[in-house]
Amino acid sequence: MKVVEITIFCLLATAFTPVTDPVNRMDEEEITITLDEAIQIALVNNYMLRKGALNLEMADQQIREAWGSVYPQVSASSSYIRNVVSPNPFAGSDAGSLFDLFGSLEWLSFNEQARTDMDAGTEPITFEEFMDRQQQGMDDAGVSPSGSDNPFAVDNQFNAGVTVTQTLYNGSAFAAIKGARQLQEINQDQFQFEQQQVVDQIKSAFYGALLAEEQARVMRSSVERLERTLEETQASVEAGFLSRYDSMSAEVELVNLETDLIAAENRAEIAIRNLALMLGVPVQTTVHLRGELEIEEKLDPQTVSLEEAYHLAVQRRPDLNQAEGYLNLLEVNRNITRSGYLPTLNAVANAGWVGQVPDNRQVVSQREGDPFSYNTRERGFFDNSYWDPTVSVGLQFQWNLFDGFQRSSRMQQNKIEIRQAEIDHEMLEESVWLEVEQAIRDLETAYQRIMSQQRNIERAETNYENALRRLNEGAGTPLEERQASSLLDQSRLSYLSAVHDYLAAKSRFDRVTGKPVAETNP
Repeated sequence: MKVVEITIFCLLATAFTPVTDPVNRMDEEEITITLDEAIQIALVNNYMLRKGALNLEMADQQIREAWGSVYPQVSASSSYIRNVVSPNPFAGSDAGSLFDLFGSLEWLSFNEQARTDMDAGTEPITFEEFMDRQQQGMDDAGVSPSGSDNPFAVDNQFNAGVTVTQTLYNGSAFAAIKGARQLQEINQDQFQFEQQQVVDQIKSAFYGALLAEEQARVMRSSVERLERTLEETQASVEAGFLSRYDSMSAEVELVNLETDLIAAENRAEIAIRNLALMLGVPVQTTVHLRGELEIEEKLDPQTVSLEEAYHLAVQRRPDLNQAEGYLNLLEVNRNITRSGYLPTLNAVANAGWVGQVPDNRQVVSQREGDPFSYNTRERGFFDNSYWDPTVSVGLQFQWNLFDGFQRSSRMQQNKIEIRQAEIDHEMLEESVWLEVEQAIRDLETAYQRIMSQQRNIERAETNYENALRRLNEGAGTPLEERQASSLLDQSRLSYLSAVHDYLAAKSRFDRVTGKPVAETNP
């Protein structure tokens, strides 16, 4: 396929090169193609196939997505909380007196030391004086008040962590992977089927355009012959050998034939433009066809067996493979539903960092030997005393034991869908048999018409030669010559139509028997 793409790219690049001024490029582009080249261009550039190729890419991404459900899942989270007002955990209890007791014990210890240490010259003091002197010492040290009566209040709380989850068993996930692969095969079969359709359509359009051109050519030849006949008739009228009626009849017939020629040329032009649209080339491009409507004797349909053709179709047709793949996909879907009865097991690991950081990070400590003098220092925001790591690992086991009979209902729906698909598959096989049979019948009919028209053309040519000779000898009339000429043209057109029908039937036969595109030989 890569070689084909490179070849067609070079062909299109050469064909679409402007001859003169680039401004008028769209009006001057011309390409001349054969049937083989038209098929190759369509396989690369056709709109439907380009869209089908995207479906293949979509299937690849769906497989990656399905595998992602069994790969490790890593998530990160973080949060920040500002505690404007924090509740006191000891509110409404007697625990608050415990902190007052700590101050009383410190006062008792100071007085006891003052009584026993006579050398220090100190004397016991009251509790209120003790507390006032401590507060004065804190003020002298520049200790900032906490701003809250709750000793457990923390102004800022931070949480940051990473969670890793690994699926150990999940029946739905594993079945989904298989289903994605099956869907990829279905898309591939669909793409091959579309390729075969496009090849058949291109052949039919190409043959149709050739037939339209040949019809216009034959009619143009008829016009030229009638013009010569008219000149001879007019000369005979002037010489007195023929009547004015013969001349006027020929003139009327010529005008009618010229009108038919204009219509035939328009049909040929439209047929070529439709072909260009199917090829995916700009409609402004002028397309010329290189080829002829001809038949080879080796294509004799009498050598084709209906049973053999049907056997080939069953083996090769991508739409039959697609129907079988769809059945397999429905089986996978039923397995996914059935896996809902089974548990899931995941391994989980969490790692985080928790921070509780107050606005006032001042640390106060008493100087040794002096309960009324204090030292202060400021802790940093990321001081280890505010931040703590956390790590945890574990398993998550989940088993839905009852869901209100939803799974059993889905299982029944899956069975119905499978049965419907089986019926569609049976019907498709029957329709394939009819398509193959019809294609063979069309081949045989067109072939017989060709053989018959070949003999008829020989007789028509002989009849026209005789009529022309009789006219030249004066024994015949212009009317006889025109009738013989018209019969010859009709015979040639009938032959070309039979050849067209045979080639189109042969293309249709290749499609219905599933002939691979790589083996297509125009």
